[in-house]
Amino acid sequence: MYKLTCHEEFLCKEIVDCAYRVHKALGPGLLEKIYEVCFCHELSKKGIFYERQVYIPIFYDGINFDEGLRMDVFVDHLIICELKAIDSVNPVWIAQILSHLKITSVPVGFLINFNVPLMKQGIRRYCK
Repeated sequence: MYKLTCHEEFLCKEIVDCAYRVHKALGPGLLEKIYEVCFCHELSKKGIFYERQVYIPIFYDGINFDEGLRMDVFVDHLIICELKAIDSVNPVWIAQILSHLKITSVPVGFLINFNVPLMKQGIRRYCK
């Protein structure tokens, strides 16, 4: 299993804190894009670099396939955050974050579902 660096651990804690802040302020029941922009605002307030809706290329057999894969938020080129606002986590969302990690070789990612009564029920971290 991959051992996170001190910086990656720090970023993981900050990501969780940002998710909690957004959920505390807005609660469940809103659209995913609302949570995304507010989550990114919280990252900005902490001075953490991020990119939104980052294209993920698929390279296979020497060919670059453009299948429209995107990660919601890419934090400091180290951590993928997939944000959701859904009633329950479907296995397809877990497959999505795991696929993103494998294709990109990024070692850690979060699946964050804001449509939960308590934020601790909505945060899952995945590592290679």
